[in-house]
Amino acid sequence: QVQLVESGGDLVQPGGSLRLSCAVSGFSLDYYEIGWFRQGLGLEREGVSCISRKGGRTYYADSVKGRFTISRDSAKNTVYLQMNSLEPEDTSLYYCAASPTLLTVQAMCSPSEYRYWGQGTQVTVSS
Repeated sequence: QVQLVESGGDLVQPGGSLRLSCAVSGFSLDYYEIGWFRQGLGLEREGVSCISRKGGRTYYADSVKGRFTISRDSAKNTVYLQMNSLEPEDTSLYYCAASPTLLTVQAMCSPSEYRYWGQGTQVTVSS
């Protein structure tokens, strides 16, 4: 049974940092693309950062480039999202998701390409 469980969300001040974790079970990271997505109130779900199976390719949304870093630990079956220099605009519910499909660069972080989703973890950036 495929499961993804996010953790690490919290309330943080602007300029602060958080590390989100996505613990997966029921499959190997070596055979799935993994992505972090977010969805604010009244907004569409958007791709934040995604990483290919075996970690050879990564994608970052323009809004987070230089601030967020995605990484994976196959031994722990966990994918991380290190978020630095957080801004109020980063406030959202963050989800991790998995796709068994080998995705092109263009589709790599498109929510519609991902089949399995976690329940989300809330990140709030506020003073």
